[in-house]
Amino acid sequence: MNPFSMLKDMAGMKEQLEKAQAQMQEITATGSSGGNMVQLTINGKFEIVDIHLDPICVDNRDVPMLQDLIKAAHHDAMYKIQEALKSQLGPMLGGMNFPGL
Repeated sequence: MNPFSMLKDMAGMKEQLEKAQAQMQEITATGSSGGNMVQLTINGKFEIVDIHLDPICVDNRDVPMLQDLIKAAHHDAMYKIQEALKSQLGPMLGGMNFPGL
């Protein structure tokens, strides 16, 4: 195998990776729980960018339920981001399987 060819391929892969990282910031998904009482939006880097709480679910007497709803909404949004990343980056990864995606 030609080492110069490998270097050229590596440069192309680096460019594709940088493009993918930029795309990840633009991808967003909103997860919900409790019949949309809790909605949480994350970006492709799994950072929370927005939270919406229906006032009906904010009850001082049941904080653990609200905490569970927030966790469930975050899980839902993470699943949606992973699916979006698989569909957008799948062809670029050439069938490679990365944990978490």
